[in-house]
Amino acid sequence: MNATVYRELAEAGVATVYEAAGRRGLVDVELQQLVPGTRAAGPARVVACAQDDNFAVHRAMSVLRPGEVLVLAMPEPRPVGLVGDLLLTQAQVHGAAAMLVDAAVRDVDDVRELGLPVWTRWVRVRGAFRADPGELDVPVEVGGQTIRDGDVVVLDRDGAVVVPRTDLPDVLEATRARLAREAGMRERLRAGELSYDIHGLREKERDLR
Repeated sequence: MNATVYRELAEAGVATVYEAAGRRGLVDVELQQLVPGTRAAGPARVVACAQDDNFAVHRAMSVLRPGEVLVLAMPEPRPVGLVGDLLLTQAQVHGAAAMLVDAAVRDVDDVRELGLPVWTRWVRVRGAFRADPGELDVPVEVGGQTIRDGDVVVLDRDGAVVVPRTDLPDVLEATRARLAREAGMRERLRAGELSYDIHGLREKERDLR
């Protein structure tokens, strides 16, 4: 898939892609969007850190490809700062589309000034070790979702959703169809119609009574 497709998914947003995917793929944890107003989508570059250790994040910078979403996880999610502004500067310089951190981030003011889209489970000053190289390009679980290299991660103010790369063509088609339906619905609502009637809920209520 090319960059245009990822931009299209980012603009569609997490909620729309989640619904288009059959309500699958939701990263079901509360995430903080550190740079307000940002949204992103791209193929995952998975970084499986050792517990409380960011050695693997440093390794990942050497293999990062432009447009990828870095996904950082460790065996047990904890409020330990896996990245701050220096690692995020590297990620930006080497073309990362965004970063999803199932741990903590620090240097938040500097991160916001940098502007790279970042979503994190926590903000904490406590830093990580650099003692264990961890693993790259292996599946990790974040918020109940298994994320593999190349799976598409979509992020916005609502959170994150993951689309397995094998499902992407179908989900993309369904996303486009849903956006078209929503555009038509929006026009009807602006014209004064009620969702109560458009969805047939008035008749459904009558049948249920």
